[in-house]
Amino acid sequence: MTPKQQLWEEAAKLQKTLVFHRRYLHSHAETGFDLNDTLAFVSKELKKMGYKPAACGKAGLVALAGGKKAGKVFLIRGDMDALPIKEKADVDFLSTNGKMHACGHDMHTAMMLGAAKLLKEHEQEIEGTVKLMFQPAEEIFEGSLDMIESGLLKNPEVDAALMIHVMAGMPFLPGTVIVSSPGVSAPAADYFEIMVQGKGCHGSMPNTGMDPLSAAAHILIALQEIHARELAMDDRAVLTIGTMHAGTASNAIPDTAVMGGSIRTFNEDTRSFIKERMVQLAQGIAKTFRTEATVSFGSGCPTLRNDKDLSICTERYVKELLGENMAFSVSELNDKGGGQNSSKAAGSEDFAYVSQKVPSIMLALAAGQPEKGYIYPQHHPMVKFDEEVLAGGSAVYAYTAMRWLEEHK
Repeated sequence: MTPKQQLWEEAAKLQKTLVFHRRYLHSHAETGFDLNDTLAFVSKELKKMGYKPAACGKAGLVALAGGKKAGKVFLIRGDMDALPIKEKADVDFLSTNGKMHACGHDMHTAMMLGAAKLLKEHEQEIEGTVKLMFQPAEEIFEGSLDMIESGLLKNPEVDAALMIHVMAGMPFLPGTVIVSSPGVSAPAADYFEIMVQGKGCHGSMPNTGMDPLSAAAHILIALQEIHARELAMDDRAVLTIGTMHAGTASNAIPDTAVMGGSIRTFNEDTRSFIKERMVQLAQGIAKTFRTEATVSFGSGCPTLRNDKDLSICTERYVKELLGENMAFSVSELNDKGGGQNSSKAAGSEDFAYVSQKVPSIMLALAAGQPEKGYIYPQHHPMVKFDEEVLAGGSAVYAYTAMRWLEEHK
């Protein structure tokens, strides 16, 4: 039996345990940095395997596998946080606390625990060190940066990194892996708020006040002109206003109006330009309507960059493990007409902070075919993920890390 066959068989034997882990995490969903139950569970399972997990940042965990032989350090990441969504999925392990793993991070954490088990059993064979990163607060784009600032990439210093993200509603066999092409695969993201300060008054006497709602409406429309008239054809970007709040009475003009939204961009120069123009437009239009606008930018993340060498190597490793019919690069799918002629996904990912520091790669793992009933997308209250992929995902994490270290002594 070859090493990869042995690893695959060992992963398959973990399937029931991985399903148990995933369902526990799913039914105990937690958000942001508030992951007390999740952290306790992950830490307990790692200690049972023989690890000594260390806290990293506000709510992250790091564990090391290998280190018995000199070599480089390969990091694998699994995020642990859920979303503030009330679950409506038809599953027996429903989350009932108003929070839901609607993005599949419970799957990632379970697969990371499976990878940890596989790596511990093969620890003597690891040509270097595998650093396991269990990350909080991915959904608010704060967890990865927090862990980096707390020393994630040091002691030992990380040489390369990998993340996997399960994808619902993909027209591929469960367990199919799609390897990102070199370059940017996920956009930068920025959340923002625009507050327009006016002067409230009675609705029958608008001349005595300064209407922030009218100013906000004109600002909203003007912001769409940035994309329509100020960006070139290939400057891919999306600016969305998702909320607008003002007033409590229909016969009164309020003091303030507040809008909230997000920006997605694939280029840092485009990102900076849009933010600059947003401030100029909001303040200028507000002044025209005798009001004042304040634009504030909250949490966000940069673009996720995929290293060329790591992309090529990872594609080869995954095909070794899964076979040619279960692993593809984005470029292969584009050539076949199945990749929508793009290597860029629309969703942002705060693993991007890691990718800005060390050579990194992002993998997509198909976890739900529409024809099998997995019809809802990520972040939907009824989304479900195919647990059949858990063992394979664990094997991909472990095998890719070990093979990269073997070839990069």
